[in-house]
Amino acid sequence: MSGIYGIISKKDCMDSLFYGTDYHSHLGTEFGGIAVMDGDQFSRQIHGIAQSQFKSKFFEDLPNLKGNKGIGVISDCHEQPIYFNSKFGPFCIVTVGLIENSEELVEELLHRGHSFAEMSSKGPVNTTELIAKLITLGDNLVDGIDHMFDMIEGSCSLLILNRDGIYAARDRFGYTPLVIGKRADAYAVASETSAFPNDDFKILKYLAPGEILLLNENGLSTQREGNAEMQICTFLWIYTGFPASDYEGVNTEASRERCGRALARKDKDIQVDLVAGVPDSGTSHAIGYAMESGKPLRRPLVKYTPGYGRSYTPPTQRIRDLVAKMKLIPIREIIAGNRIAICDDSIVRGTQLKNFTINKLWEAGAKEIHVRPACPPLMFPCKFCLSTRSTHELAARKAIRSIEGQDVEDVSEYVDPDSPKYRKMVDWIAKDLGVTTLRYQTVDDMVEAIGLPKEKLCLYCWTGECPVSKKKEFHKSCNASGRS
Repeated sequence: MSGIYGIISKKDCMDSLFYGTDYHSHLGTEFGGIAVMDGDQFSRQIHGIAQSQFKSKFFEDLPNLKGNKGIGVISDCHEQPIYFNSKFGPFCIVTVGLIENSEELVEELLHRGHSFAEMSSKGPVNTTELIAKLITLGDNLVDGIDHMFDMIEGSCSLLILNRDGIYAARDRFGYTPLVIGKRADAYAVASETSAFPNDDFKILKYLAPGEILLLNENGLSTQREGNAEMQICTFLWIYTGFPASDYEGVNTEASRERCGRALARKDKDIQVDLVAGVPDSGTSHAIGYAMESGKPLRRPLVKYTPGYGRSYTPPTQRIRDLVAKMKLIPIREIIAGNRIAICDDSIVRGTQLKNFTINKLWEAGAKEIHVRPACPPLMFPCKFCLSTRSTHELAARKAIRSIEGQDVEDVSEYVDPDSPKYRKMVDWIAKDLGVTTLRYQTVDDMVEAIGLPKEKLCLYCWTGECPVSKKKEFHKSCNASGRS
C-alpha cells in the first residue's frame, strides 16, 4: 500500500507538504516523491527511501522548492509523482492501489500507438504512468478519471496537480481512504488523518467511493458525486493503518484494542502470566487483551526503532526476513519461566513469526507461548493493494496443501471457524510455528471490533468474496466514445 498527500494554501505550502507526506511513511518503503507548483511552474523530486527515511532524503530539497500547492507520495513500488504534458495541459499525478489488468491495458495502449517513458525498476511499466495515459483518453480530466475507473480491475485512488488546483479521486469501491482536512489558510487531502493534527488541520470530510473533488484557493468543489456502495480495506484497522488515524470516523487504535478484548474473551480456558504484542502493530491488540483479561502487559520483545520499518512492507522475502530478525530484541528477564499470550496483527506467511519471534521467546526460556492473531487466517492474496501476491505463500494455504496432499480450489470449509477442517488447519499451523496454542480472531468479532456494517468492509483476504468488477472491456470503452 502507498500513501498520498496534497495541500493547497494561501501561502507557501512546502513545510506542510513535507511533513504531511512524511506522516505516510509507514505505508511504503521504496520511493518518496513530491511535486509543487509556483504559478505555472512545476518542481518535482523523487528519491529512493529503501535504505533511508523520507525526511533525510528530502530535507535538503526544501530550500529549492516553493509554491502554494503540491502533492506528495510514499510509494510501495513505483517512482512517483509522474509529470505529464497532455491535451488538458501539464499535470503531475500520484496514485495508490493495484491494477490487476495492467498488462492487458499496456498491451492495448501500445497496440494503439501509445508509448511509455517511465520504465520502472520494479516492473516493465510504471503503474502511475499507465493511469495517467488512461485518464488522457477522456474529454477532460474528470471524464478521464471516470473512464479510467471503468477500464481497470483492482483499485486506484489519486491526486492530480495542475493549474486548476488539486483533483482528488477515491477508487469506486473505496478500498483505499481519502480524507479532506481544513485549517484557516489551507485545505489538505490525505490517505491518513494522522497527517492532520500536528499541522492544525481538522477533518472536514471523507471522500465517498468514486467521488472526485477539486481543491483550490476558493475551497472545494464536487466534480463527481460518490457512490453509496463501499468496500474499504479491513486490514487498515488490523495492521496497515497508523494508530492515530481514523477511517470513516473509526479510530484505528481503539478498534485494535477492541480486537484484543475479543481475543481475550475467547481465552477463558488458558492461564498466562503476561500479555505481549509483536511490535509495533501487535501492541494495540495486546493492550486490549490485557485490559479484558486483567493480566499484565509487558514487553518481552522490544523493537529497535531507528532504521527498521515494517517487515511486511519490503518487496522481497530476503529483506523482510532481515528486518524481522534484526529489529526485535528479546529481554530474557521478562521471558524466562513465563506463560505468554502474544498478540500479532496477523499471520501472513508465518516464517517471520516462527523464526524471529517465537524462536527468540523459546530460546529466552518461555514456559508457554499462546499466539493470538487479531484477524482470521489469510486465504487469498489481496486484489486491491500491493501486499501478498501469491496464494502459495500464505501460511493457511501451506497447511491446507499439507492436509489435502495438493492445492485445492474450494476452501470454504477451511474458512468456516466451526468446521473440523478449520480446526485441523489451525492445529497444523500451530505445530509448524512451534507454539503451545494458536487461536485466530473470527470474521464476526473483527467486524464488530471495527464497528462498521459488514457490507461496507472488504473481507476478501479472509473470505474470497468481493464485489463484481465494474470494469468495461477496454476497446468497447474507447470505441464507444471515439477515443484512440
